Parts: sequence; C-alpha cells; structure tokens
Amino acid sequence: MHKLKPLTPLGSHTPRVDRIGQFEIAETVETAFASVAARNGQEAAVISAMAQNHGLDLPVAGKAAQAGELAAFWISPSQWMCAAPHETHELLAQQLKATLGDRASVVEQTDAWCRFDVTGTKLCDLFERLTKADVRAMPPGSACRSTVEHLGVFLWRTAEDQMVVLGPRSSAASLHHALVTAARSIV
Repeated sequence: MHKLKPLTPLGSHTPRVDRIGQFEIAETVETAFASVAARNGQEAAVISAMAQNHGLDLPVAGKAAQAGELAAFWISPSQWMCAAPHETHELLAQQLKATLGDRASVVEQTDAWCRFDVTGTKLCDLFERLTKADVRAMPPGSACRSTVEHLGVFLWRTAEDQMVVLGPRSSAASLHHALVTAARSIV
C-alpha cells in the first residue's frame, strides 16, 4: 500500500483557480491526453477508423473537433492531440491504440502537459499581450501552435469567451505567471 498523493502541475493537491477582474484562469487536471500520428500512407485509414469507432471526424489544420466526450485538434500534418475526461478515459491512449492498431502511433500525453482554461469577455485583448497568434481570427472550434512568452503552447478556442492553453507540464509555473500577469495588466 502506498500513500502517494497526486499533485497538480502547479504543485498543489487541488487545482488552482485565479479570478482577476473579469478573467478566470483555471488549472484543469481532469483531462486525459493522447497524441495520434498516422503512419506513412495511413492518414485516410486513421481518419476513417476514428470516425467509425469513435464518431470523431479528425480536424484539418487549425481546427478542433468533438464527438461526445472525445475531442481532438490538429497539431501537425497527419497528427492530432486527443482529449477526453480523465474519469472515463484514464486509458485514452490504450483505447485509441486498440481501434487504430498499426495504422497510427498513439502516445500517452496526460502527464506531459499542463492545461489552463482561460475565460473572460476580453479574451482577445489578453492573448494579444501573450502571443503572436491572431486570436481575433480564431473562432470557437479552432486551434493553433504558438508561443506564450518563451514557451511553446497549443491554443484551443473552445468558446467565444474561453481559450484552453496547453503547455509543457515542466513549465506550468512560468505559463501560469504569464497568464496572470497579462490578466492583471488589463484590469
């Protein structure tokens, strides 16, 4: 028997939520992640298998898609990041590998990333201070790779007033600091 307790990327037992003016920056830890990379010449087969087995149409460049609890966004040619609630998909990578077989390389990504859900009516103003990505041109259902300060991140617009920011777990504190500092500069 062990007495280990999981810590959030920011090093706490509970996820951190900051409310700064009209912004909320929430450390989100209940998401399982897996990357899917179609093997050489297998992109069409992977797209078909995901649609048939999971009801998910894998998105094209700059887009995200969702089917029930499973979501995905495009990360590079023939590659996607998949996400689902951890409670029901703790073994997301294994579940995807079981249906994709040798057509794709599937890698567990849950512990590699930190996720912050940022909400607020001035979302574009906030991200214009943080990144060169054209967030005003990103409608809900879009995603892109960019940087926030010196960190490589994925930006995933889930609603008009919400952006999901995924960054390296090892840099969670730096990413959090950048988000909070930018929010404070607006209020």
